[in-house]
Formats: sequence, structure tokens, C-alpha cells
Amino acid sequence: MKRGLFRLFRAVLTAAMLFLCFASGLAQNQRTLILGAYTVPKEAYQKEIIPAFQAYWKQKTGQEVKFDESYVGSGAQARAIIGGFEADIAALSLEGDLQKVAEAGLISYNWKAGPQKGMVTHSLVVIGYRPGNPKNIRDWDDLTKPDLDIIYPNPKTSGGAMWFVNAVYGAGLKMSEAQSGKKDYAKAADLLTKVQHNVKVMDKSGRESVTTFERGVGDAILTYENEALLRQMESRDFPFLIPHATILIENPIAVVDKNAVKHGVKDLAEEFVQFCWTESAQRSFAKFGLRPVLPNIALEFKQKFPIPELLFDTAYLGGWTEIEKTIYGPNGVWTKAVEAAAGR
Repeated sequence: MKRGLFRLFRAVLTAAMLFLCFASGLAQNQRTLILGAYTVPKEAYQKEIIPAFQAYWKQKTGQEVKFDESYVGSGAQARAIIGGFEADIAALSLEGDLQKVAEAGLISYNWKAGPQKGMVTHSLVVIGYRPGNPKNIRDWDDLTKPDLDIIYPNPKTSGGAMWFVNAVYGAGLKMSEAQSGKKDYAKAADLLTKVQHNVKVMDKSGRESVTTFERGVGDAILTYENEALLRQMESRDFPFLIPHATILIENPIAVVDKNAVKHGVKDLAEEFVQFCWTESAQRSFAKFGLRPVLPNIALEFKQKFPIPELLFDTAYLGGWTEIEKTIYGPNGVWTKAVEAAAGR
């Protein structure tokens, strides 16, 4: 009897040890990366870039890579990471959001080092309108018409919204400068105020705003060029125009190294970020409407991505620190525009 129990115990122990060895082998051959991204490039990551990286890493190391992904508005994503969401990689809409993650102590290195200065994709702010263009929208001034409803997201939650507001205000400066040789800040503020007065809905993210617009709300939408191109790629009737003065959107990516080290995936996270700058990944971004940052790949897609006449970037507006103060601060032009639109 005792001998039988001993044999049973030994068999159970052997099975348990084999299971632990098997589980350990699985753990060694599968690793997990947590990606915290803004909503707009979701299709590019999910449909092409992540699968391509998984295949690349499998061939290189024999390891499987699982991705846990989160896609929300850029500002909300940055706050989530700062608040405890342990993303290994942050792919956000704007530099200011990623810098906040760094300032919270979660990124310990200079994420802007390197030839692309941390930027993985570009885009433009464009104006989407209804099929047939019933409101005859041609440029920014047409968005000030009194019978027009505009859609764009809330800058308090969406990095895209900040790009859209920056585009309107910066276009006002750029157009006045082209006419008179100097920036007219009063005219730019007036343009932003009149456009804001016509804003009907401010959703939490750029993707939500597009969904709202596609439900039939609004006459025009301020959106990313790549969002409009994606809709057209999906055979949806989503006409848009590139204003002759608009802003170059620059989207950053970085390893959140405090989290990546904690999870034991810093090497893997670094490899994925570098993979996003490969020619194949940049072509994937371009396929989904995002402008490549590699000059040679951008040249390949020059027909798809025309350059507007009066293109400007955040440096034209003084950089993100100045933008935060002069546009979104307590006395900022957008803050005042919202107050004026609310009748305060």
C-alpha cells in the first residue's frame, strides 16, 4: 500500500516538474509588450506593423511576441501612463504629451536623440466636408460662415484637437504674414474665435470626432489627413481639402523605460521602436495615410502627399512650451475663444 502511494506521489511530482519545465519554456519563448498609443494610427499598427515585427522577432530569436494594446486620445493616454498604466512604449500624437510622461520620471533618457528626433510619422491638418461640398468650403475663412457646424475633438483629452487648433491659429498668422509681411496676432485670434463659435461637438479623441461626423453630425470636420485617406481607402465617401496654410503634424514614439525595465522587456521595446523607423514600417504607415519621416520613403509617396503652399510647424508658433501658454493657458487665445463662443 505504502509502495503504491509512493509511486503515485512520484508520478504526480514528475508530472508537476514536467509541467513547470514546459511552462518555463513557454515563458522563455513568449514575451509581452504593452503599447499605449493614440487612436489614429491603430490600423497601421494592428494590420501591418505589429504582425511584421512579430514575424521579424520570431525569425531573429525564435520568441513569440504578444502585444497588449491601448488606443485612446493622446492627452488621455499620457495621463493614463503617468497615472499607472504601465505601457512599455508610448506612441502619442504630440511632443508635449510624451514630454509629460518623461517629466513624470518614466522616461530617463533623451527620447528626442537620433536623426528623426523621436518623431515616427507626420501628417497634416485638413478640412473634411460633405459630399458635393454643399457649403462651398474652400479654405479656413469658409469655416467662419454663420450657418456652418464644425466638428473637432476636445484639446483637454485629444492631442489631435491641439493640432487642429494650432492649425487654425497658425494659419491666421501665416496668411496675414503672406499678405503684409508680418504676423497679425489679432487677425489670427479672430479667425480662431469665429471658427470655435461654429464648433458643434468636441469629442474625446480624433477618431471619435470622425465617427460623429460619419453619423451625419456637422457640415465640416477638422481632422488628420491620414484619417481622411483611411476612409477613402475603405471606399467611404469622405472628401477633404488641404488648406493652403496648415500645420505639419509630428507624432513621437518612445520606450517608457521605467516600465520596460520593470517588465524585463527593455531590449524588446527598444527593438520595436527602432523597427518603426525601418523602410518597411514607414511604407506601412504611408499605406494607412501617415506621412513617412524617412526622406527617401517620403519621396516615394510624393504624389500621395502634396506639400501645401504655406506649411508651418510648431516652431513657427514658438514651440510647445510657448503654445501651451499662449494658446491653451488661462489667457490663451483658444481659452478666450471658447469663453467668447460660450457667451461669457
